[in-house]
Amino acid sequence: MKGILTFGLIALSAPAAAGVVGASANGMEVRQVVPLVVKPEVAFEAFANLPAWWDPAHTYSGKAENLSFSPNPGGCFCERFPDGGGVEHMRVAFVDPGKRIILTGSLGPLLYESTTGVMDVQIKSTAGGSQLTLDYRVSGFANGGADKLAPVVDQVLTSQLKRFRAYATARPKS
Repeated sequence: MKGILTFGLIALSAPAAAGVVGASANGMEVRQVVPLVVKPEVAFEAFANLPAWWDPAHTYSGKAENLSFSPNPGGCFCERFPDGGGVEHMRVAFVDPGKRIILTGSLGPLLYESTTGVMDVQIKSTAGGSQLTLDYRVSGFANGGADKLAPVVDQVLTSQLKRFRAYATARPKS
């Protein structure tokens, strides 16, 4: 499948703090903390415009413009395929506009495993602007063990949030 959501090793620096919080054969937690020089509302709006900053290399179609994201309860982070079909990457379970959004689903190759994931994204005000904290918790059966996948998932999310940070900070600061 062209451009499949590959969790290949990526040698990029972390947006701020990144890491595997915990991992076992049946689960993992990865946390990313991203400082931003924009207000929380701007950061939230930028996060909600996910197709604008998501790396197309981590899509099934190879094109971020095939992504859609509806930041409302029940909303979908989905991808359509040019010749029909598509994939639901995650579903929105909770939204507190400007502050928090929780998504459920298994990203990338985790989709093919017997896992479930919860991505909890919180944005808080800081003296310099805001801070986004992303916790992605996955549990279930992952062939080969979730503990083996955790560092790779961490690296991919680090790369994605580096793109998010560049996108969010390039937006108007008001």
